[in-house]
Amino acid sequence: MRVLFAGTPAVAVPSLDALVAAGFDVVAVLTRPDAPLGRKRVLTPSPVAARAAELGIEIIHAAKVDADITARIAAAAPDVAAIVAYGGLIPRAALEIPRHGWINLHFSLLPAWRGAAPVQRSLIAGDDVTGAVTFLLEEGLDTGPVFGTLTEAVRPDDTAGALLERLSHSGAVLLTQTLSAVDAGKAAAVPQQGDVSLAPKLTLEDGRLDWNQPALAIGRRARGVTPEPGAWTTLDGQRVKLAPILLRPEGPALEPGRLVLDGKSVLVGTGSHPVELTRIQPSGKKMMAAADWARGQATLESVVFE
Repeated sequence: MRVLFAGTPAVAVPSLDALVAAGFDVVAVLTRPDAPLGRKRVLTPSPVAARAAELGIEIIHAAKVDADITARIAAAAPDVAAIVAYGGLIPRAALEIPRHGWINLHFSLLPAWRGAAPVQRSLIAGDDVTGAVTFLLEEGLDTGPVFGTLTEAVRPDDTAGALLERLSHSGAVLLTQTLSAVDAGKAAAVPQQGDVSLAPKLTLEDGRLDWNQPALAIGRRARGVTPEPGAWTTLDGQRVKLAPILLRPEGPALEPGRLVLDGKSVLVGTGSHPVELTRIQPSGKKMMAAADWARGQATLESVVFE
């Protein structure tokens, strides 16, 4: 079966590798254009583009699937398209090209968390279980019928990055199994059932920690926005980045945002009990251990996160 693979970030690479290893004829890869990265803003291929180049697969770069890109997809003559976090909409004209349609690997248990940031939103919401599904792509936002499902328990220390890494590998197996079933004529997609929730792309503001919230909610948000866009707060009007925090329900009572050194631990007050900082990156500096940063403060008890 001839497969067009569409994907962009690192979490899509295991799926590309799995399809190739399973013997599918991946005829082309659709991915986002090279993007400027780092302080020097060097144009860099997407992780999927870099892997496709290593595998010798034709690469179609596109920020938008317009008429020209649709024609290139048609020229590749795929029987099916597999899509994992491509990062763009697929118009009807392109959806109709493969005879088996476009099969999307999505990192949530649809219809929960439809959108660009399902794992991040799931962690912020405090879900105990998440997972991934393969479904038939339609013009609606993640609305198509589901082929297969897997579940994954959320661990207490999971960040979005760690959870996505696990799902990228288990999801690659699910995607390969789904395409094998489609190829054998044994795949059956069923309509989504359950409550719908949305997972829009995270913004920088989503990473801001509100110290008036309960500690549990703050911890969930910090883990959900790690590594991107990252958790942060403000100190003296400057943005300060924070690594995921630890819950300290036994800690002393502190006003929200107020800091104190408890032994070797740096604690911050919240709307409930304190939390412990692990690492901190002051404006213009590198990320460092919170205890090292605290030692550089003349009077830590006078420091208040805003």
